[in-house]
Amino acid sequence: MTEKSKSKGGRATPSPGGRNLAVRVKTAKSRDLSSTLWLERQLNDPYVAEAKRLGYRSRAAFKLAQLDDKYRLLRPGMRIVDLGAAPGGWTQIAVERTRATSSGARIVALDILPFDPIPPATMLHLDFLDPGAPAILKQALNGQADLVLSDMAAPATGHRETDHIRIIALAEVAYEFAAEVLAPDGVFVAKVFQGGSEKDLLARLKKDFTTVRHAKTPQAAPDRRRFTSSPKVSGANPPRN
Repeated sequence: MTEKSKSKGGRATPSPGGRNLAVRVKTAKSRDLSSTLWLERQLNDPYVAEAKRLGYRSRAAFKLAQLDDKYRLLRPGMRIVDLGAAPGGWTQIAVERTRATSSGARIVALDILPFDPIPPATMLHLDFLDPGAPAILKQALNGQADLVLSDMAAPATGHRETDHIRIIALAEVAYEFAAEVLAPDGVFVAKVFQGGSEKDLLARLKKDFTTVRHAKTPQAAPDRRRFTSSPKVSGANPPRN
């Protein structure tokens, strides 16, 4: 059974409810313990089942939907960059809530992994760390961005400190790009893992933006040992000299 929760603005964000039977996965010879645990979480995660039911490509779609319910990030006609977009959950929500097919919203989604088109968004199969990637993104965007999203994450190593440092490094690179392309009053959203190294990035955001908020969506932390971070929602890009 699925329940729907409504934000104050009237948008409905699906919220899985009811009881589910737990599934335990046997460890296969070709699969290590980490992969087995991930598969077990996927099979027992109600957000995964709900995403599949609603046609979303990943459970991450609910993360952006819940952030939008709270902070009103998405509006018709916006220009949006989605970094680390595969398999496309955030892009789907952006297209849906900006009414991109009719409003003229421009959404550019990039990932190093290939993923299927989500019309009318522009999909770029690129490594964001490639020196030429920012220029290609800017050309596809064809103007300043109102919103830069970063859900980028390096492949997990299983070592908490290493994974934390790697995701912070990606968030910092995403911020450098956002600072170049955001329009006045633009917004930057990035996923990070808490662990200490985010302090320098947070200090820069507080210096360069009028507002910085920490947000932790309900679906973002099924495993608190790993997903302990919050997206940073930052508003009002600094004036350019």
